[in-house]
Amino acid sequence: MRTVLNILNFVLGGFFTTLAWVLATVVSIVLIFTLPLTRSCWEITKLSLLPYGNEAIHVDELHPESRNAVLSSGGTLLNIVWFLLFGWWLCLSHIATGIMQCVSIIGIPVGLANFKIAAIALWPVGRRVVPVEVAQQARLNNARR
Repeated sequence: MRTVLNILNFVLGGFFTTLAWVLATVVSIVLIFTLPLTRSCWEITKLSLLPYGNEAIHVDELHPESRNAVLSSGGTLLNIVWFLLFGWWLCLSHIATGIMQCVSIIGIPVGLANFKIAAIALWPVGRRVVPVEVAQQARLNNARR
């Protein structure tokens, strides 16, 4: 089922949102001061291409033993730079694509996935795209602690 939904996403507009993420990745490489944002760009590019079966999870949830206050505050600063340069227009592109997909009944599940990615597009620094099973296991392990 995931494969069918990923193909449907690609055909109904996911291709264009993925291209927007690739463009943001290339721009973050070209602008030297935004190089730390490149990994986050690429991670969410993968999520935009294949939203079903993958999930964006914060590194602190994935590896709670390596939490660091300095890195966390640096990530917040990078997220602010990200929002000003890329986040707002990538978020709007996912919202517009999600609205267009929700117009047809068959596109509603894919449109909802785009709304979820739109929220991630605002603050992606520190997130990693992992399979859904890995994300669920990380959350379960964190709950046990």
